[in-house]
Amino acid sequence: MTRRPACHPFRQTLLATALLAALTPASAQETTGPAATATTTAGDENTPARVVVLGSRSSAKTALDTAAPVGLINAKDMQTAGPLELGKLLQTLDPSFNFSTTFISDGTDIIRPATLRGLGPDQLLVLVNGKRRHQQALVNVQQTIGRGSAGTDINAIPMSAISHIEVLRDGAAAQYGSDAIAGVINIVLKSQVKETQVSSSIGTTSEGDGDMISGSANTGFGIGDGGYVNLSVEGRRRNETNRAGIDTLRVNPPRVTQRIGDSLAKDAFLWVNSALPTSKDGELYAFGGVSKRTGDSAGFFRPREDGRNVPAVYPNGFLPNIMTTVKDASFALGYRHELDNDWKFDTSVNHGRSQLGFHERESINVSYWYEPRPGGGIYAESPLEADTGTLKFNQTTVNADLRGPIDLGGRKISLAVGAEYRRDNYAIEAGDPVSYQYGRTNNPAIRILDQTGGIAASGAQGFPGYTPSTEVDDGRHNIALYVDAEHNLTDKLLVAGAVRYERYSDFGSTTTGKLSMRYDPTRTLGLRGSVSTGFRAPSVQQKFYSSVSTNLNAAGVLTETLTAREGSTVTRAFGIAPLKEETSKNASVGIVLRPLPNFSVTADLYRIDIDDRIVFSSNIAPESGTCATAAACPIRAILDPLKVGQAQFFTNAIDTSTDGFDVVAEHTTRWPGSTLVLSGQLGFNKTEVEARRSQSPVLTGAQLFDDAQVTLIERGQPRQHHVVAADYTTGPWNVNTRASYFGEVQGQGFTAPFIQTWEAKWLVDMSVRYAFTKRLTLAVGANNLFDTYPTEWDKVRAAPFPQLGFTHCWETCPIGINGRQMYARVDWAF
Repeated sequence: MTRRPACHPFRQTLLATALLAALTPASAQETTGPAATATTTAGDENTPARVVVLGSRSSAKTALDTAAPVGLINAKDMQTAGPLELGKLLQTLDPSFNFSTTFISDGTDIIRPATLRGLGPDQLLVLVNGKRRHQQALVNVQQTIGRGSAGTDINAIPMSAISHIEVLRDGAAAQYGSDAIAGVINIVLKSQVKETQVSSSIGTTSEGDGDMISGSANTGFGIGDGGYVNLSVEGRRRNETNRAGIDTLRVNPPRVTQRIGDSLAKDAFLWVNSALPTSKDGELYAFGGVSKRTGDSAGFFRPREDGRNVPAVYPNGFLPNIMTTVKDASFALGYRHELDNDWKFDTSVNHGRSQLGFHERESINVSYWYEPRPGGGIYAESPLEADTGTLKFNQTTVNADLRGPIDLGGRKISLAVGAEYRRDNYAIEAGDPVSYQYGRTNNPAIRILDQTGGIAASGAQGFPGYTPSTEVDDGRHNIALYVDAEHNLTDKLLVAGAVRYERYSDFGSTTTGKLSMRYDPTRTLGLRGSVSTGFRAPSVQQKFYSSVSTNLNAAGVLTETLTAREGSTVTRAFGIAPLKEETSKNASVGIVLRPLPNFSVTADLYRIDIDDRIVFSSNIAPESGTCATAAACPIRAILDPLKVGQAQFFTNAIDTSTDGFDVVAEHTTRWPGSTLVLSGQLGFNKTEVEARRSQSPVLTGAQLFDDAQVTLIERGQPRQHHVVAADYTTGPWNVNTRASYFGEVQGQGFTAPFIQTWEAKWLVDMSVRYAFTKRLTLAVGANNLFDTYPTEWDKVRAAPFPQLGFTHCWETCPIGINGRQMYARVDWAF
C-alpha cells in the first residue's frame, strides 16, 4: 500500500511551540496557572484545587506531580470554548482526543466515535466520579473512525453537570480494567450548593443553517450535616446542515439530492450528584442521570430508475430518512468510610444502560409493492415508514476498594486492594415485519421483480430492519482482583506498581501489570515513566451483534451486506475462530520542567503495541466472473445460499503499533487587574498495522482486512493535532483565542485503490466575554472563525462521489464540514 510521508518538519514545529507557548487557559493539560484550578470540594465550585485523583489510588496530586501525564479541564475551560456537546469540547481542548464528524452513517450520525491517542473508541475507558461508565448500544458498522467498535457515548453527559475533567494519557488496564489501553477520562460532577447556575445560548453557521439553541440549569442544596444534592437539567436543539453539491449523475436536470452534514438533533438531560453523611467518618453517595436524544439523518438517494425505487410513489426518486432515538440512563449508589490509621473503604454498585431505536421514514419496501397478488396483478402498496429495530446494552458493576498506608520495616507504602464484579448484557430487538421481509410471506421462493426486471429488494430502503434471526438477548460476567502500591523510596523518587487479575465467563482469565516512576532531582525538574501490559476483552456488542444492511460494495453499488456474529453459520463456514482478548504493551517516558513559578513545560514520549486487535472485517464479496466449480469460488459458495451480496464479521485480525509525543507549555503573566495565560499543546501520533493474519482457509489476511481498512486505522485520524491559545482577562473583559492544527487524514474506503487525502488545516476559535457582575456574563464567539473547510474530493480519481454531491470529506472528518459557527451565550448565577 502506498503511504504518503508524514507531515513535519518535527524540529521546526517544536521551535514554533517554544515561541508561541500558546493559547487556551490550561486546556486539558498539566498547568500551574489559575486556569488549571478544578473544584474537588463540596459547596464551592470556585475553590482553587489543582489536584487530580486519576492515575493513582494514593493521595491526590497536582497535575504536574503525577507519574503519568494527566490533563485537567476546568469550568473556565468549558465556558471559554464554544462547543456545547462534550465530545467536540474535548476535541477542542485536548489534542490527544479525537471526535470525528460523521454523516450518512446510520446510528453513528447521532452517537459519534470518541477516541484517545489515535486508537479505537473501545480502547478508551470513561469514568464518572471515578466509577466505570457503561458503553453504548450502537456498534459502528459503517466506514467511519471506530469501525467495528462500541465505545462510550460521551455526549450522553451534559456539560452543565460537570465540575472538571481529568484525562489520563497512559495505559491503565492494570489499574482500571478492560478498555483502558489508550487511557482514561474521568468526568467529575458538580457538588456545589446554595447556588443556581443558569446558561442559555444560541448559534448558527455562516451558511444560515445548523441553528442551535440550548439552555441549562444547575442547582444545589445541602442536606444533613455536610451533605448535598446537586441537580442539572439541560436541553438543546441543533438543526441540520447540508453541504451537498449538485448531483450530476443520477438526476436530470442536476440538483442536490443528498443531505451531507449534521443531522437534526434534539437532546434532553437530567442528572444528579449527591452525598449524605451517616457519621463523622462515613457517607452514602449517589449520582447518575438520564438523557434522551433524537436524530434525523439521511441515507443514500434512490434515483427514479433505480430498482430500489417505485416511480408510482416517488416519481423523482427519494432520500430515505433515518430517525434515531437514544435513551441513556445510569445510577451509582455507594458508601465510603474513613477507618483508623488513614485507611479508607469504598463500595458501590453502578448500573447503566444504553438504548438506540431506529425508525425509517420516506422509504418503501419494494418487494411489498411488486409482490404478485393472488388472482393477478401486484399489490401496489407498501408502508412508507416503519420501526426498524432497537439495540440495548446494560451493565452492572459492583466494586469494593480498601486503601491506606502500611509500614514495612519503617517504610511507608500506600496500598490499595479491591475486587470488582461486572455483568454486561446485549440485546437486539427486531423491527416491524415490513422493515425486513421479502414480500408479505417472506418466502424467497416467490419471484418478485422490481421495475428493472431484477429481483426486488426486501425490507425498508435506507436502513433495513433487524430480523427475528438477528434478535439476541445474551451477556457475560467477569470478576477482577487488583492491588496497587506506591512508595517514596526517597524524597525525590516515587515508584508505583499495579497488578490486576480478571476472569471472564466466556473466554477465560488474564493478568496485567504496571510499573511507574517519578524522579524529581530538583524543584524545577521532574522525570517520569511507566511500563505496563494491558488487555481489552471483546465487548458483548462485538460478540452478539448481527444485521443485514445496505452498503456500497467495491464497485460503488448499493448491496445487501450481512454482518455475521461469532459462532454463526457464516463465520464457521469461513473458519473464523471465536473472539479473544486484545493484549497490549505500553511504555512512556516524560519530563516536567518548571523553570519559573508561572511557566511549565511537559514532554512525554510513548509507544503502544497491540496484538490480536479486534477489528471489523472488510466487506467479503463473492468472486467475480464465471465459476466452473464451487471450489473455484469458495466465497460465492458460502454467500450465495444466504442471498446476500457481501458479508463482514468481527475477528482478531491485526497487530498494531502506536508511537506518539506530547508537548505542553504554559506561561501566566499577571498585572494589576489583568491576567494573560499563554499555552501550547503539541500532539504527534502514528499508528501502523504491523501484521494482518487470517484464521480462515478461504480468506487471506489482505482479504480479511484490506488496504482500505488499513488506511482507515493508520491515516483516518490526524497524526498531528496541536492547540495554541491565549486567554486575556482585564477587569470585566475576557478574550480567548484558540488555534487548532489538524494534520492530514486519508481514506480509500469508497475509492480504492485511490487514496483520497484531506490536507492539514488550521482552525481558529475566538470568544469575547463581558461580566456585568460577578454572577452575570455575556459571551459572543465564533468557532472556525475563518470559515475553513476540508479539502474537496478529487473530482477525477474519487469519481463518482464528487459527481453524486460529495464536496469534502466523508469516512474521516476531524474538522467537520459546517464552516464558521457563531454563537452568543448568557451565564447567570444566583
